[in-house]
Amino acid sequence: MVSGISRRGRVSVPSAGRNGRQVSAIFSSLAAVAAVLSIGLAPSASAADVQSQQWYLSAMKADEMWKVSTGKGVKVAVVDTGVNPETPSLKGQVLVDEVPKAAGYKATEDYVGHGTSMAELIAGTGAGGGLKGLAPNAKIVPYRIALKGLDSKAEIAKAPEEAAVIRAIADSDVKIINMSFGGNIDFPDVRAAVKYAQSKGKLMFASAGNDAEVKNFIGYPAAYPYVVGVAASDESGTAGKFSEHGNYVDLAAPGLDMPAWCDNTFRSYCGGSGTSMSAAIASASAALVWSAHPNWTANQVLASLIDTAGRDWAKDDPSTYLGYGLIRPRMVLEQSNFNPGAANTDPLARENATGVTDEAGNSPSASASAPSSSPPSKATSGGRTSAAASTSDTSDNTTMWVALGAAAAVLVIGGGAFAVLRSRRAT
Repeated sequence: MVSGISRRGRVSVPSAGRNGRQVSAIFSSLAAVAAVLSIGLAPSASAADVQSQQWYLSAMKADEMWKVSTGKGVKVAVVDTGVNPETPSLKGQVLVDEVPKAAGYKATEDYVGHGTSMAELIAGTGAGGGLKGLAPNAKIVPYRIALKGLDSKAEIAKAPEEAAVIRAIADSDVKIINMSFGGNIDFPDVRAAVKYAQSKGKLMFASAGNDAEVKNFIGYPAAYPYVVGVAASDESGTAGKFSEHGNYVDLAAPGLDMPAWCDNTFRSYCGGSGTSMSAAIASASAALVWSAHPNWTANQVLASLIDTAGRDWAKDDPSTYLGYGLIRPRMVLEQSNFNPGAANTDPLARENATGVTDEAGNSPSASASAPSSSPPSKATSGGRTSAAASTSDTSDNTTMWVALGAAAAVLVIGGGAFAVLRSRRAT
């Protein structure tokens, strides 16, 4: 059991040389994470079968994208449960020496396996039969914060604060910040740190959350201005029923029926679903684009992903479930002269100015926010939980996840026009 994930099928892989204890959740999860449906990886399956479960690589035409870009030259900060740099797929991919001491306490000790899974989804090489990252030549800079699953009060006390970590990354040469976690509390210091990171040219992605079937609360950090909130879709492009929705959802990415490490022993992979995976795929997509266009700004990289996202609705009327649509970096990479717009124009200016609202168009209640004078105790984690657990049941969306070429750059279903049932955003 990892961060509320129920896992059954496993695939054995070579030991990563780091055996962790079985950890238990000590934080009450305000995200109310649901159980995940295993994709049934057989215990005796060969290592190659793990990569065969990465359906989104073929759906997104990764082989063709890698002819143009592999993410080389782009650093992605993974703010999570830590990242184990010794898994076969991550050897040589994790820039351990670039983690500042002040914010890097035990950054390479993953206490549940979640952060390592996110790092592999972004930049894994696939070596040793491990996960193949969507941006396999990008590099990972790891950070460990106190999330659900850290079972030692002493370790919780020593873990760097979320705001301090974001500020440390902002002052580095990392381009992308991946935050596959969330909760329903608005921390003023984290909000300020996010704004600072944006001012330093960082592009931030966060999971939208997995609680839609219980209580579809507004999730942070995804709901902060300048953070791209990412929803989860399955192989058909359908949004998962668990995937939280609201006007803070900006893009959707694959997040159902995907392999990840079973636990912190790093001996086997299990099947899982969650918006954690979606955020990681979005971060990797941005790394591919930024690598191909190193002179672009964060605004331009994000604008290109929004412009090319799969949707059948007007761009100025985004969906509460899929935001601006299904992320398709290939649509950017196949156009060498792609126009990303002005360097200083925020593609989410309207959302960042309006702020988040609930389904009725109301701003969050005061009880869901933390006043700067009395922030929640760190020992509670502020409701933060890694976002990699959910059911894989899907909503009424009927979008197909098909990455097509320039000659037919539209999603299709059954040979016809791509269709999706959606809800208008409250603005």
